[in-house]
Amino acid sequence: MTLDVIGIGAGPANLSLAALLVAESGVRLRLFEQRPAVSWHPGMLLPDALLQVSHLKDLVTPVLPTSPHSFLAYLVEHRLFYRSLAAGFERPSRAEFDRYLRWVAGRLPSIEYRRRVERVDHDGTGFVVGTSDGEHRARSLVLGCGPVRFVPECARAHVGETVFHTSDYVYRLPQPGRRVVVIGGGQSGAEVFLDLLNRGHRDATLITRRSNLLPLDDSPFTNELFTPHYAMAFHGLDPAARRALLAEQVLASDGVSADLLRGIYRRLYELRAESAVRAQRELVDLRPAGRGWSLTLRHTRTGAATHETADVVVLATGYRHDLPAFLEPLRGRIRYEADGPVVRRDFSLDWDGPEESAIFVQNGARHSHGIADPNLSLLAWRSAVIANSLLGKQLYDIDDRPSAVTWEEARA
Repeated sequence: MTLDVIGIGAGPANLSLAALLVAESGVRLRLFEQRPAVSWHPGMLLPDALLQVSHLKDLVTPVLPTSPHSFLAYLVEHRLFYRSLAAGFERPSRAEFDRYLRWVAGRLPSIEYRRRVERVDHDGTGFVVGTSDGEHRARSLVLGCGPVRFVPECARAHVGETVFHTSDYVYRLPQPGRRVVVIGGGQSGAEVFLDLLNRGHRDATLITRRSNLLPLDDSPFTNELFTPHYAMAFHGLDPAARRALLAEQVLASDGVSADLLRGIYRRLYELRAESAVRAQRELVDLRPAGRGWSLTLRHTRTGAATHETADVVVLATGYRHDLPAFLEPLRGRIRYEADGPVVRRDFSLDWDGPEESAIFVQNGARHSHGIADPNLSLLAWRSAVIANSLLGKQLYDIDDRPSAVTWEEARA
């Protein structure tokens, strides 16, 4: 049987799409997930870690507030609605959102687990998806396998039990008494740093290339960057203008939540800790030293080298997005620009295949659609755009009212 669409990965992005399409009984959809169950960043499910977005920006509410798959529906079904209100959460915890995702996944019939995609090709009429259990055919694809973690080159040969990315943090919690250095001053690095301090690591150190631990810009006009109207205006810019704006807007999505900064500062105050944060320093070398590690840091302004030692190094160095390896048979048929593959307004890749065979990307269009793309804020809207394009009709109203700010470029 040829499916209408195969979604690769069952993270929040493709769960959103499946939840929005579930009412369209004629759509033959399958999500292939290589893990045995849905789990969202399981290595970072830390106590008290909160999302940076409202619970209203869930899988469905921004485009279908009456959906039975909303976060509010999850709270009501679990008899948690009133207690959640009484608790006064401004944003849901990471653990609560993970439970919500697993609840939605359990209600969707389209997910097939332990199904690893190994190769995707096109035979002229449709996609041939080779998986761990055989081949499947589909008219269109939706890539929702997420970004890959980034590890600095100097650390790649040493990744293991005592040098690891934050995505493995809860699996490799350092033992008390060990000296831990965290590399990276974004939200993940700050969450790990506070967790270490709360677990008794009094001499934990955080190293960041930035001038300080900088706050997330959550002000009203900055939040206009996380709207459909802005995403479409951003898409209309030339690549150089997009690149400049993304650099300028980095703290709109990659800053540290104010409540987390406050928690870190208060904990450092309680510990009377000094010089726990090393700013304007980047890791340039890492090598074994006895039973631990020697780190060489370079000051980002002066270039001067300094050195640190650690028993454990946690890399809060973020993620990078590229097309997955299983698309290699099609890579030469996909058009690229300087910053990545060309992504059309409907989140489909520009490639030389038949028009009815679309390859959509979820969480892979930051360079073309703006700072909000890797964020949860436009998750439901993006899925609605993709759903409309897949079906060739306006199943969902995706139009947005103009912003309080004029974003479009003036043309001569």
